[in-house]
Amino acid sequence: MTAAVEILARQQADAFDMFRGRLEGLTEDEFWWEPAADCWSVRQTDAGTWTVDYAIPDPDPSPFTTIAWRLDHVAECKVMYHEYAFGPGRLTFPEIDSAHSVDSAIALLEEGQALLVEDLAGLRDEDLQLPRRTNWGEEWPAWRILWTMIHHDYQHGGEIGALRDLYRLRSGA
Repeated sequence: MTAAVEILARQQADAFDMFRGRLEGLTEDEFWWEPAADCWSVRQTDAGTWTVDYAIPDPDPSPFTTIAWRLDHVAECKVMYHEYAFGPGRLTFPEIDSAHSVDSAIALLEEGQALLVEDLAGLRDEDLQLPRRTNWGEEWPAWRILWTMIHHDYQHGGEIGALRDLYRLRSGA
């Protein structure tokens, strides 16, 4: 690896380790807990598959989301960013059968992370500026794809940690 790739790899690992640490001991009750009315979560469809709640365009204000939603969001985004930036670019969000348990969500998160770690390991510094596709059709430089996933880990990991703290306070655990 070269200098810029090494820095991104370190940031990627640090962000994921922080995020993954926030999930240690996560219970199904915490995963599904709805701390506010009308939360977005993960729901079973009429076809028997599972999907995260969403709307296009996003409502304003956006609904509050459960840990299940946030964890699936990060995991599915990792898979989709890999799919379009470094993979065949065919998978769509509606085709994903969203994880609907702590174990399945963590497994998908780890799968998505492994794909992105492998993607980054195959790059050289000069490759970081090359355009890569997003699932919505824009082209971004490779570094931005990876940095966005690093940012997701920090942002949503912090949110999940705060929700877990609130859950413990409210439940007396």
